[in-house]
Amino acid sequence: METIGDYENRRREGLSESFRTLYGTEPRWFSSPGRAEIVGNHTDHNLGKVIVSAISCDILCAAAPRSDGVVEISSDSFAPIRFSIYDLGSREREKGKSVALARGVLHYFARMGYGFGGFSAVTHSNVFRGAGVSSSAAFEVLVAEIENVFYCGGTLSPIEKARAAQYAENVHFGKPCGLLDQMGIACGGLDKIDFGAEEPLIRHVPQPRGYRLVLTNTGGSHAALTSHYADILREMSEVASFFGKTYLRELTLTDLEENLSRLRKRVSDRAILRAYHFFEENERVDRAAEALERGDLACFLTQVNESGRSSLAILQNCYVPGDIRQPLVLAAKMSERLLKDGACRLQGGGFAGSLIAFCPEGEERRYGREMARVFGRENVFYADFRDRGACETD
Repeated sequence: METIGDYENRRREGLSESFRTLYGTEPRWFSSPGRAEIVGNHTDHNLGKVIVSAISCDILCAAAPRSDGVVEISSDSFAPIRFSIYDLGSREREKGKSVALARGVLHYFARMGYGFGGFSAVTHSNVFRGAGVSSSAAFEVLVAEIENVFYCGGTLSPIEKARAAQYAENVHFGKPCGLLDQMGIACGGLDKIDFGAEEPLIRHVPQPRGYRLVLTNTGGSHAALTSHYADILREMSEVASFFGKTYLRELTLTDLEENLSRLRKRVSDRAILRAYHFFEENERVDRAAEALERGDLACFLTQVNESGRSSLAILQNCYVPGDIRQPLVLAAKMSERLLKDGACRLQGGGFAGSLIAFCPEGEERRYGREMARVFGRENVFYADFRDRGACETD
């Protein structure tokens, strides 16, 4: 049986051979992981709190700088990317495409006055497709780290690389998003992140030992769901705007509750519920982080479960409104019955996609088999926490 080390050696040998064939030189190596959202669903875009982790899948990349001002990226999974660093403006026809992400990262570097330049790269990704672990953010942060190493002397902070990636996704790719995905991938490890300060506050927290992550892709495409994601941000912003604020983080739960009667005349009940979710989810993040720090895994798992229930009933992003197909809810119900000492919740933006479960070690295969029986073996993924974020690797 092939070991993990054998598999990684085979990946690297294949990329090295492809790179030498294309460019006739030896590359340098980069790795950018996927991420798991642990607690804190749809809070980052309103300056809330999250717990996020890098996980054990990645985009492995062989790369080298080049002097002709061209960025060229080849992959076994996506169409080749090629563009000039002298033409970095956003393009309507590139919306939703990987080239927009790469071009957008370099555009951010140019706007900020950072060093930037061309490079050649060949990539291989085993970031789980369809599992909500942010393959797009992994790619964005990978490009930011390559630019950081080749042209900025490795001086940029994880926060700044994450911001470059978010800019690319918002402005060039055309998808509204907060900073959670990019920060989890740029920072690595298991982190509590508070977006309420001018600079996000990052605190590493202990990993929940004795548990493995199992992700189940329950089906459905995110392609037609952008409007539903945007509605969450729009409705939370409507509540904040009622109080003359930009973000919910500028308010308190007391502000909300003391003004419910007047607020209902201006915004929908769903918008108010989503604001409730925001405030209560921030409290869950605090409780979960504190539980991990004192080794209280039962309390931590309770916060994970409660986060999942809030996404279903209060945030209302576990299925598309009016759709009788509700695979995420079905997966959550199955997990509730299968996991006696674990926890589960929606993973990522919602409305389609994946469920993440914390399974006690030794039980993850039994749980995975049951989920595979319903959702397909190809849609069940096992992962561990990863300590390093996107980085150059030896």
